[in-house]
Amino acid sequence: MSFKQRALASLALSLAICAGPATAHAADDGLITKPSKYSVKETVARFEAAVNQKEAAGFMVFTEIDHAAAARKFGFDMRPRTLILFGNPKVGTPAVIKTPLLAIDLPPKALVWEDDQGKVWLSYNSADYLFNTIYNRHGAAVPPAATAAFAKLLDEIAMRRRSRPARPIAASER
Repeated sequence: MSFKQRALASLALSLAICAGPATAHAADDGLITKPSKYSVKETVARFEAAVNQKEAAGFMVFTEIDHAAAARKFGFDMRPRTLILFGNPKVGTPAVIKTPLLAIDLPPKALVWEDDQGKVWLSYNSADYLFNTIYNRHGAAVPPAATAAFAKLLDEIAMRRRSRPARPIAASER
């Protein structure tokens, strides 16, 4: 094998090694994305109503951020994208008191967005990602039952928005 062939083979192997994990990460990055049969505005309203129905359990909507409105203010054209900050202060507050930097990642967020084809989606971090990655990176402890309970709650809230079965969303579509 010539030097040029070895160099090309080495480059190809390096690219394959670098692209492999990135592709796997994009396919399993902790994001759950579900389609909505409603407009962004209606999906936001329905998601917030579903969260607020869980108020007795301590859940609430903190605020929403309209990325498209902010973009318009500065002359950019962006499809609708609304970020909803929601959570359970009964659970999150003690963790943030004990681990202050956890507040950079809490409360949880949901993104309601429209793709280039006009389809509306709801995306959020999985409970497993929230508790096993986010909490872990801050050294915050998570009660074992919390992950399954929060995953169930997220699915209940998001399920009402779905019009067809969820499909994996490629990173390029996000």
